[in-house]
Amino acid sequence: MGYNINSLLSSRHQFIIALIIAFIFCFIFFKSGPALGRLSMELANNIGSDIQNVPGNVIASGTIGLIAGLIIAALITQMFLGLDFNRYLKALLLIVIYAGLGYFGIVVGTSKGSEIMNNMAASRKQQELFSSRSARSRRKNSQIPKILDTSVIIDGRIADIMKTGFIEGPIIIPEFVLVELRHIADSSDSLKRARGRQGLDILKKIQSDYGVDIYNTNKEKALKEIPEVDVKLLKLAEIMNGKVVTNDYNLNKVAGINGVSVLNINELANCLKPVVLPGEQMTLNLVKQGREPEQAIGYLNDGTMIVVEDGRDKIGETTDIRVTSVLQTSAGRMIFGRLKK
Repeated sequence: MGYNINSLLSSRHQFIIALIIAFIFCFIFFKSGPALGRLSMELANNIGSDIQNVPGNVIASGTIGLIAGLIIAALITQMFLGLDFNRYLKALLLIVIYAGLGYFGIVVGTSKGSEIMNNMAASRKQQELFSSRSARSRRKNSQIPKILDTSVIIDGRIADIMKTGFIEGPIIIPEFVLVELRHIADSSDSLKRARGRQGLDILKKIQSDYGVDIYNTNKEKALKEIPEVDVKLLKLAEIMNGKVVTNDYNLNKVAGINGVSVLNINELANCLKPVVLPGEQMTLNLVKQGREPEQAIGYLNDGTMIVVEDGRDKIGETTDIRVTSVLQTSAGRMIFGRLKK
């Protein structure tokens, strides 16, 4: 049920209200006229140059904001169309609503438009990242740092493994490992000195072939107070969330206790050795006596030791044997056999 303004206000009262509002706006425009005039002149003089400096996305967002503001104003003014009051007051009210909401739409569009567009771009980027999550998951392991210890560098097989491409991701050679290699190479023991120099040669090959730099650990404050190289390796692996590459069995056990992942070269080599089953026959050169009186020892090409129970009389000869059992130990694999009859 609509209200009739004429029933509440007489024509004289309506005229007086419209006159007061008009007077108020005239006074406001009179006071602000000079400033508005100067502002209009400056705007007219600078609008050509300013418009060139306005990014296209700001103009687009401002236009969208203006249209949205005018649409909202049109919806609001529908409430006043059914009311019966002075047409001048109604026209003035419509002008104020359209102008105010249009200006508000431009301000919001230009100030928040870039933020909205950035959010939309971020949303698209998140979608792209989500779609490639499975690919990143497959590459995750390749990004885990692999930290080389002294023993694996001296061993030398790591260079060949890296050449095959089986070890992926960043290769880390800590500075304290290099220091330990230098100490070994300067040892008075001839065997240690030879191993240390071999390790330095392997290290130089890794650096030249794969561009691996020595990792400066001085910035890692947690390592400065640790004297032992093995403990430093494990601590560095924890800091970098990496894996230690070694062939040191004791380090392998300590790392397991501390929850540090280890890539053991010896374990890899054992996995790659040919499978030997009980009952198989092979030709073997027996080279020395075993622990028991009747035992003889021989070796496969990969270094696997074979214990022949009744082979003492065949030491120094090449003979055929039959495999009786295979024992897998933490240090490697042992094969037991007897002479073929």
